[in-house]
Amino acid sequence: MIHFSKRVPAGQGLASALIKRAPFVLLDWDVRQKSRFEATDSSGRQVGVFLPRGTLVRGGDVLVGEDGSLLKIEAAPQPVLHITHCTQHGSVFDLTRAAYHLGNRHVPIELRANHLKIEPDHVLADMLRAMYLIVNAVDEPFEPEAGAYASEHAHGHDHAHDHMSHKHDHQDHAHHVHDDSCKH
Repeated sequence: MIHFSKRVPAGQGLASALIKRAPFVLLDWDVRQKSRFEATDSSGRQVGVFLPRGTLVRGGDVLVGEDGSLLKIEAAPQPVLHITHCTQHGSVFDLTRAAYHLGNRHVPIELRANHLKIEPDHVLADMLRAMYLIVNAVDEPFEPEAGAYASEHAHGHDHAHDHMSHKHDHQDHAHHVHDDSCKH
């Protein structure tokens, strides 16, 4: 078994040719949020990951082994709820409201400019649908926010930030009248 104890976030500073040739492991969020785990990589090697406690491993990270070998981390598709706003009865601001309510419940959440992702939960799905959001169960990689007090500043997406180029709708959607055609 090869032990890996160094993490290079998003492979920063490593030659892309080396990263491209490196074996990979496909891991879901449950495993990637652990600092110690075992896996089998794409070349059939048994690997043991021993990172400092509390270290999150993100899709795109590269680990360095005790023998100097590299190991790419890929986020595996897993069941998630993909949440979007209703274009007929709301705006993307509704996603901000949803993120607020999910955050109050300490739910791990992936934040994007045009959608949110959370782990499957039928009670939360019903709450979000009641807020006139569209909730679909899909299998996709999941990269939730690290949190305000996390020891690392990591994003599960490209560092180029998405800037929304539309006018923000500041009306209070809690009092917006919806018909039942928006129940998704």
